[in-house]
Amino acid sequence: MPPLRKLALLCAVLATPLLAMSVAAQSMDELESRLSDHPSLAALTYQADANRERGQAATALPDPVVSVGINNFPIFDPSFSDFLPTNKAIGVRQEFPNRAGREARAGEARSLAAQTDLVRSAQLSALRGELISLLHEKARIEKQRALAELRNAKYDELTQVVETEIDAGRPAVFRLAEIESERTSVSRILVDLDRETAQIDARLIDLVGLVPVTPAPPVIPSDWTGEAMDFHAVRVAQASIRVADQSVDGAEAAWRPNWGAQLTYQQRESGVNFAGDDWVSGMVTFSVPLWAERSQAPSLRAAKADRASAEMRYQASARTSAARFASEAAAWRAAQDNIAVLERNIAAVEDEIAAQLTTYESGVGDYAPIIDGEIAILKLRSDIATEAARMAAAIARMNALLVQS
Repeated sequence: MPPLRKLALLCAVLATPLLAMSVAAQSMDELESRLSDHPSLAALTYQADANRERGQAATALPDPVVSVGINNFPIFDPSFSDFLPTNKAIGVRQEFPNRAGREARAGEARSLAAQTDLVRSAQLSALRGELISLLHEKARIEKQRALAELRNAKYDELTQVVETEIDAGRPAVFRLAEIESERTSVSRILVDLDRETAQIDARLIDLVGLVPVTPAPPVIPSDWTGEAMDFHAVRVAQASIRVADQSVDGAEAAWRPNWGAQLTYQQRESGVNFAGDDWVSGMVTFSVPLWAERSQAPSLRAAKADRASAEMRYQASARTSAARFASEAAAWRAAQDNIAVLERNIAAVEDEIAAQLTTYESGVGDYAPIIDGEIAILKLRSDIATEAARMAAAIARMNALLVQS
């Protein structure tokens, strides 16, 4: 293959991953925009819109009923002019369900729509928290993979040092087996990181439709005022109480009468012994709660029980949300404390490395303890990456619980 062609092929191979990264690169704002279009959120939006439409329809009157027919028409001697009661009729009937009931049903539908909007906000907040957590997990994996590769390089360096010691006649053969065992451990770590990357990428595709190349955004814990209404879940539970209140109003309205009106126009043709004539019949109807003890009363008791249940769910949600917030705050502080401990350990190991280096440069000690110290620091930095990702995830979940102003 000509050299120029080889160079072009090499450039194309190297440019392919860079192009893929540029295509998938997204800012955090763009990711949040894609996240807001998640199908689960779109479904809640449609559901809220449907309930608002039902609320509008609930106040409307039912369609009038038009009737057309004949009355007292003789069968065996068909005629419109031989029998006095025979007439043609056209009528219209309109039902008027009591207004309180219609308003209650409309209010219940509107309350359901408002509750669904709150559920969507809570769902969006939870998905955003998960997205941030996943981005920090990806950053953690990248850092740990780089640290693992550095460990492998240090093991290569340590192997050369040990082999030099063996050549010098020192009993250090057992160190080669230890080094190979550590290499195997690093290989398993890299395999696990590949598995975690695939799992995280799959979840990211579910959330935003692609695997973004986006830096993990900084996370700052939001302050909680101590009020239960600061939590998404509590607001959703309170909205369910409003829905139950409207259901109780509807059950109480069922005791009131439903009205109706009917108007009928009748026409009689002229006969042999009678003259034709037109007349109008009117009627007003209303319902009587005659079977209230078996119909309206149980329905009202059921609505009140639903209301009491919603109140208990509200109290349970307040407790659960506060407990979850405290749990995530504890996880955040624990990770923060662990990072501080690990950083102190790194400082101690660095001091030990400096002391060993001074001894080695004086011509007394070996160089292997220095590399061992550097490997220990790499392990500690990998642990810090884990704790940092855990801390960011805890903060993201904490913030997702709260309504952000």
